[in-house]
Amino acid sequence: MNCVPNSVSDGTVLLSKGMTITPRESFIVSLNQKPNISSGLSFLNSLQYTCCKISVPINIRAPPHNFCQHATIRNEIPQNADFPRKYSRKEKKPFPTPIVELRRAARERVKKIKDEPKRRALPPPKNGLLVKSLIPTAYNVYNARITLINNLKKLLKVVPVHACGWCTEIHVGPVGHPFKSCKGSQANLRNSLHEWTNAFIEDILVPIEAYHLYDRLGKRIPHEERFSIPRIPAVVELCIQAGVEIPEYPTKRRRKPVIRIGRKEFVDADESELPDRVPEEPVKPLLTEIPDSEVVAPSSKEEAVHLAEETLEAWEQMRKGAKRLMRMYPVRVCGYCPEIHVGPSGHKAQNCGAHKHQQRNGQHGWQAAVLDDLIPPRYVWHVPDVNGPPLQRELRDFYGQAPAVVEICIQAGAALPEQYKPTMRLDVGIPSNLKEAEMVV
Repeated sequence: MNCVPNSVSDGTVLLSKGMTITPRESFIVSLNQKPNISSGLSFLNSLQYTCCKISVPINIRAPPHNFCQHATIRNEIPQNADFPRKYSRKEKKPFPTPIVELRRAARERVKKIKDEPKRRALPPPKNGLLVKSLIPTAYNVYNARITLINNLKKLLKVVPVHACGWCTEIHVGPVGHPFKSCKGSQANLRNSLHEWTNAFIEDILVPIEAYHLYDRLGKRIPHEERFSIPRIPAVVELCIQAGVEIPEYPTKRRRKPVIRIGRKEFVDADESELPDRVPEEPVKPLLTEIPDSEVVAPSSKEEAVHLAEETLEAWEQMRKGAKRLMRMYPVRVCGYCPEIHVGPSGHKAQNCGAHKHQQRNGQHGWQAAVLDDLIPPRYVWHVPDVNGPPLQRELRDFYGQAPAVVEICIQAGAALPEQYKPTMRLDVGIPSNLKEAEMVV
């Protein structure tokens, strides 16, 4: 396929793909000049109404096949990965799937079910039943969360973690970082510097809560009942809906699929013919959190390293398991605030206080949630050498970032996972002083 046409016009030399020209080779160029009355050049005046042929010598140094090739630049350097974008409070979060793709998929579904019967059998969990294959995964996610919390309480005894007293930023290291990034109250009086204090477990694991639903297929929570329904961690609510049995938070378990009447109307099947429900033993025993008064720090360096590796494994197991559960059990997030709802559709509580919530009467803008909405990783600056000098304000562009849980485990002695190396910039050379940093191009 030719990249350019073979014709030559207006005195421009164009070469098509596949042409070969030897050095010092003369070729013929046809100049078709159009009448130009306003032209004052004598040479062009003589060519106004004529068509001549001119022999032009030309030197070609580059291979002819390179004229029409498109250069593709690929970034294969792992330390150049961008950090997750922080959206402003005045900006709505984008949809995980573009709205054009959602509309196209909806049209395809309408065409597909056009010839099918209206009362078709729905798969679980849409029919009210549990997905049997995901019940062990739900127990693993719940236990991994408890293990993560218990181990972090122990690691906080040996790894110093600082939290700003005015904003939500934290730092893992012997001393807090000197960067002017505080956006808390009266930050201009402190020149945007942080005031560091001791951090707690809630500063590392962001508490994201959701309403507990007794029936996940029931009616949406109205605004008047927002205070009468308990709120629990969103990950725990996802595990309960996926099959975890917790006596403190009962939920309705169906043994027969529901009978759909309309799009949002259904009737429970008659279960009177079935034998009485026998309480089943949990698939796996549930772990419990350790009280703060009973937390014991690791006694040796080897125990701290083993504890850090176990914590990192629990963090990855919780995230991977939750992502797998979210594929079957939908989770909604508000596009304007961090509100999470685990269920087919969001609640009706008008408690959104984000930007311009008055125009929406406090209602949430529900959309599909991603894993970082359910388990948000709080990124902190990576300290290359804990025993070395502290981070310098002038060399901020050379430091990387990592989730706080990962940074704590690394400083405790755990091995670094491969997926976090791109944002930590471990292969970037850090200048020793400001003069060397200014020499970097």
